[in-house]
Amino acid sequence: QVQLVEAGGGLVEPGGSLRSSCVVSVSGFRFYTLCWYRQAPGKQRELVALLAGDGTTKYLDSVKGRFTISRNNAKNTVYLQMNSLKPEDTAVYYCNFGRFWGQGTQVIVSS
Repeated sequence: QVQLVEAGGGLVEPGGSLRSSCVVSVSGFRFYTLCWYRQAPGKQRELVALLAGDGTTKYLDSVKGRFTISRNNAKNTVYLQMNSLKPEDTAVYYCNFGRFWGQGTQVIVSS
């Protein structure tokens, strides 16, 4: 049974930083594409960042240069480093592996 367990999120002022992590219980972790999505109130879930097994990354235009997705294959963990946060980044963030989803962590950017 594949499980994704997230940690991180929280409340931060505009311009601040947060890091979310997601442990994925799957064999062959290093080969798989991992993603972070987010869903703001009243909006559809959107892809924030993608990290392929070959290291290729893709980002939502509005987070490019501010967010970084990375992985630690030894720990089966994917990270989302979020810098220069803006109020419009407020959302529930989900890690994703194929059809499997993390439980979601809340990020609130507010002064």
